[in-house]
Amino acid sequence: MSSPGSIGVTTTQAAEPPVVQDVFSRSVKTASDEALCRDFGITGLACRECGREHPIAPEHCCRFCFGPLEVVYDYGEIKKNVSREAIAAGPPSIWRYSALLPSPAAHRVDLGAGWTRLREAPRLAAELGLKKLWLKNDALNPTHSFKDRVVSVALTAARAFGFETVACASTGNLANSVAGHATATGLRSVVLIPAGLERGKRLATAIYGGTLIEIDGSYDDVNRLCAELASERPWAFVNVNLRPFYAEGSKTVAFEIAEQLDWRAPDAVVCPVASGALLTKIDRGFKELDSVGLMREHKPKIFGGQAEGCSPVAKAFRDGSEDVTPVKPDTVARSLAIGNPADGYYALRAVRASGGAVTAVPEPAVAEGIRLLARTEGLFTESAGGVTISALEQLVRDRRIDPGEETVAVITGLGLKTLEVVEQRFAEAIPASLGAVNERLEGGLV
Repeated sequence: MSSPGSIGVTTTQAAEPPVVQDVFSRSVKTASDEALCRDFGITGLACRECGREHPIAPEHCCRFCFGPLEVVYDYGEIKKNVSREAIAAGPPSIWRYSALLPSPAAHRVDLGAGWTRLREAPRLAAELGLKKLWLKNDALNPTHSFKDRVVSVALTAARAFGFETVACASTGNLANSVAGHATATGLRSVVLIPAGLERGKRLATAIYGGTLIEIDGSYDDVNRLCAELASERPWAFVNVNLRPFYAEGSKTVAFEIAEQLDWRAPDAVVCPVASGALLTKIDRGFKELDSVGLMREHKPKIFGGQAEGCSPVAKAFRDGSEDVTPVKPDTVARSLAIGNPADGYYALRAVRASGGAVTAVPEPAVAEGIRLLARTEGLFTESAGGVTISALEQLVRDRRIDPGEETVAVITGLGLKTLEVVEQRFAEAIPASLGAVNERLEGGLV
């Protein structure tokens, strides 16, 4: 790998393409497994469905039942060593929570993702009839979305495994983040996106100089292609073979909300739903803080929002179903246009267990939510944020969220990425004269 310079990452020697470990060739951990456990700070991987344990490797699927793999921690051991004081003394990034992340320190990627502002929103709260509302503004991340959290963790794992090329399937924000983080750490990037993404997101990926491939198909088509490529190429696909590590980065949204509220949880959290991973990991993050004694026991209700043109999780919730039926996306909220969400079932389960809900908002409400947030709080969010704000408005109106409950809305990205959603015609330029200005102002500003 080439040197990344002075950007907060460490360099390693180029390695041979990683060989995925055969998890069936032995029944006990080897010395190599033990070393990886110490390096990553985890005990291994386990299947969410059958519970079988797997050694640490770039794998995402259980070979016994094909269920998804996830990272496993020794919470008892973590509880002995973690403290609020130690976290406060850590870096102003997701890595202040390294004890609760897969975090091989020698390979850590830290471009400053995380520790974004939790900002009170009194004007929006008053408009919606809420007593206390906070905005978790992840547009402040390095590439202006929450995806920088997951990519930081994924690329850290990629470096530890010796990969030299990182890749992904993306609806936009992940593409920006993978390309940006890769070039900053001396890795090659290959990003596959569905045709028709917003111009800003395409440019914000291409500018970093990696390989950008646009596919004539939906995100689900792109994701399928990446799964096939992952079996053929020695690449780190952040949301395929590195998914167990990648997904852990989203927990830091919950960690930060709790710390910024003086180590307590709000009553409700609202976030957008695409694959469902963000929602499930926010839920898990609060539970982990309880498990290691960092937060007073209080589990918030978790709410999700989707746009009607791609709302399979919201439909399953509304129908009382356990199954998320895939749909063909047709929505202006393209960053949420995942018709077959990988974590949809788990998002449903988390929402129901917490007492929350998943709601779908009409397509016109996406732009209305963007404008509402902008005119009340001066914050310009992307289409996913418009879904969040409109979903929040709908959840309050439907009494799913009590007006007296302290609520946090997660703003996942910057509005400049999705200008097309709120594009409008402007009046023609006027002459440079006081008379012309006054004429334009008549009946308007005073």
